[in-house]
Amino acid sequence: MSSHHDLFEKETESWLAGRARTGQAPACARALDAAYLRGPDESSWAKASRRLRDQLMIRSPRVYYDRVESALVGRLWVAVTDHGLAAVTYGGRESEFAGWIGRRLRSTAVRSPERTAAARRELDEYLRGRRTDFSLPVDLRHVTPFQRRVLEAARTVPRGTVATYRDIGRSIGKPGAARAVGQALGSNPVPIVVPCHRVLASDGSLGGYSGRGGLRTKRRLLALEGALLV
Repeated sequence: MSSHHDLFEKETESWLAGRARTGQAPACARALDAAYLRGPDESSWAKASRRLRDQLMIRSPRVYYDRVESALVGRLWVAVTDHGLAAVTYGGRESEFAGWIGRRLRSTAVRSPERTAAARRELDEYLRGRRTDFSLPVDLRHVTPFQRRVLEAARTVPRGTVATYRDIGRSIGKPGAARAVGQALGSNPVPIVVPCHRVLASDGSLGGYSGRGGLRTKRRLLALEGALLV
């Protein structure tokens, strides 16, 4: 064994035992300190970041989205999860919708024509008058228990007919909650499929509609379904 190697071992042993003179760390320790201070190069950082992002994407819940173009109501954005249709939104930019649905569902939003194909097809057929109801499962896990009861009650209103906020309140055992029913319907995450447009104000007037076009869109949907307008 060389004398240089013996000296290196002695320096290292003294340093590990705390006997080295101040500022006299062995060469290997000085080399490690220098490497730590430099840090990884840019390509290594980029590669590590990509691997981390890919792993997070794999582990994160997914929500899939795409758009539907309709002559009747304009552009719609739709989103689905493994549990069903989670959102239908009128218009807006793709980035806004993807950001909103990702935050709302705490998921990674991925545009996917394949995963949204059934939802887009049924909506397109419905808005063209070629379909009278939906077979889509609806994912209402992210609404409050009260809103879920209101939305489920709205789904029972038959096509071609209307109900009022008070009617929906009575059906869920809350006859005095017409205003709260209206608010719950106003934030319906899946309009058209959950037909909040079939629910009118308690005085029988059209009430409101939060979708793009407001009451004009509500009238068009009711007319499509053959409902008697007030």
